[in-house]
Amino acid sequence: MKVNIYTDYLKTPVGWLKLTSDTDFLLSVKFQNSKGTADLNLPEILEKAKQQLSEYFEGKRQTFQLELQPKGTEFQKKIWNLLQSVPFGKTATYLDIARLSGSEKNTRAAGLANGKNPIAIIIPCHRIIGTNGKLTGYAGGIERKRWLLHHELIFSNNPELLF
Repeated sequence: MKVNIYTDYLKTPVGWLKLTSDTDFLLSVKFQNSKGTADLNLPEILEKAKQQLSEYFEGKRQTFQLELQPKGTEFQKKIWNLLQSVPFGKTATYLDIARLSGSEKNTRAAGLANGKNPIAIIIPCHRIIGTNGKLTGYAGGIERKRWLLHHELIFSNNPELLF
């Protein structure tokens, strides 16, 4: 059975986001340099995702209520679920996530899984920082990571984030 994949784009303060879904689940949110061709007759999940992301960027939303279905290994999915436990306006380290996954020896693997997160912002991989408190790699680029953390600092009134 063929599954239809739908694509739409959203202009944000950090550039274009490309969103993909099937009929029921959000599959990916990726950073883009420009807008591509969007599909017509989009499913409700894409409309909801665009609305909730817009609210996030306006500072009106701190959590997302969307049906997600990221594609990855079982370990990656476990890490991505753990990332969603890091609250808006807070950060965690790769070591924190590794420990939550079952072993601090998983730090490198947790970092690699973090980097392969297919649903940027909604699965908040930008909230994961180095053990030394420094910003480390981000698929969307360090400047986007810094912007997202600063945005969350402003709207969470959390003095712990100083990026």
